[in-house]
Amino acid sequence: METVIQIIVGASKWDIRQKIWDYIEENNLANFPRPVHNRIPNFKGAIQACDKLADLQEFKSSQRVKVNPDRPQQQARFVTLEAQKTLLVPTPRLRTGLFNNITPPQGANKEQLRICSSSQGLKDFSVPVGLDAKMKVDLVVVGSVAVSEKGFRIGKGEGFADLEYGMMASIGAVSESTVVVTIVHDCQVVDIPEELVESHDLTVDYILTPTRVIKTDCQIPKPQGIIWTKLDTEKLEKIPILKTLRALEEQAGKDVTLGAAPPAAEPGLLTGQPKRQTRRRPRRNTQQDAEGDFKQEKRAESEQKARQHPARVRKESRGDGGGGKQGEIVERGKGRSGGNVKEKGPEEVGSEVVSQRKLPLSVTTVYLGGIPAGLRVSELKTALREREAAPLRLTWQGAQHRAFLDYSDPEAAEQALEALQGLSLNGHSLQAELAKSQRGGKRSGQSNRRPRPSTAPKSKSAPPDTESDTNEMTEQ
Repeated sequence: METVIQIIVGASKWDIRQKIWDYIEENNLANFPRPVHNRIPNFKGAIQACDKLADLQEFKSSQRVKVNPDRPQQQARFVTLEAQKTLLVPTPRLRTGLFNNITPPQGANKEQLRICSSSQGLKDFSVPVGLDAKMKVDLVVVGSVAVSEKGFRIGKGEGFADLEYGMMASIGAVSESTVVVTIVHDCQVVDIPEELVESHDLTVDYILTPTRVIKTDCQIPKPQGIIWTKLDTEKLEKIPILKTLRALEEQAGKDVTLGAAPPAAEPGLLTGQPKRQTRRRPRRNTQQDAEGDFKQEKRAESEQKARQHPARVRKESRGDGGGGKQGEIVERGKGRSGGNVKEKGPEEVGSEVVSQRKLPLSVTTVYLGGIPAGLRVSELKTALREREAAPLRLTWQGAQHRAFLDYSDPEAAEQALEALQGLSLNGHSLQAELAKSQRGGKRSGQSNRRPRPSTAPKSKSAPPDTESDTNEMTEQ
């Protein structure tokens, strides 16, 4: 079958990624989240492609299946749970371990299994698997940005799928007989030059698309373990489990010499990713996503309840007593002189939204700028969850095209900053950096909480990083 996207001679991995991402966006071939740049694309038809997994003989005979945590492979996770197989997923960015076992409730029905296979379910129903578990993996499902019929694969550029497989090989969880499957849109099947395949790159045995099942008969062997010369000390600091594996291999007499750190550290493992990438404004998808999205459905349900049971208005005299009661929605009048107070639904509030939980005495705040006009706070919160950067509190100032994210400590803020690099919403690149209040080096233990907006008139010379605006809504 002729490939839809033609790859020119001399194209790099990054050229191929960009070409695929651009094509999917230009032809509106993706569902939420959009845009697909820097992601494993959640392509239209992903459910149909994932359902083909159940027909593979290698899947039927497997007991333990490892599936990547990305949105387009959610149905593959559901198919695995429905077949009553052990479902393993890697931990986010490998920060706390290698993989988790997703354990549904006893006697779970189909709807509960779907929840378990969702991004939230991966957090709520996961049990960590230790390195000493000696667990064998029979089949591996990975996402891809591009793949060839010969089995050559290109990921999104961070190298986690390759590294995860190398780590599994180093502890004996996978072997030469372990089958690797990738699930993609038909347009993602392209001719990848063999010279682009490196020693650490994972190859695949099967490609599932909405219309095809391709057996690759790939002749290039998969990684036999961790290639330490491809890693550096910075990578070991970010992924602590690598230190443990390195110590074990060193005790076994293996060469664990690390490679030199790159002169300018780039996000991801061994990528030629440029510092700036082109963003395409996605076409508006007017059709309802056929696959649905559990989180969006739950959000819509909560909004409907909010409309049915109007929120109570909190009086100004309550001060800043740490947030309102559960479900309480508050908007102060737009006039800075303290105008009328009225209730508004979640979708009506326009200027500032504060998502508040119980905060520690000291928090570290991240400034997020460049927020496009028309973006909803719910869309930003979803993007933060997708990138594992959900804050303790989100202060929304959409009219000023910015938001403030509070994290428990500087380390959590730094991890969030790393995860938010390259974030683009509605075709606009967002800017993430420590808020000005953090850059001056506050004394240890000093609270970074920003005061609530006052109804009294404010000075026109107020600094831009303070909460200054008009309307406030406290969300549960």
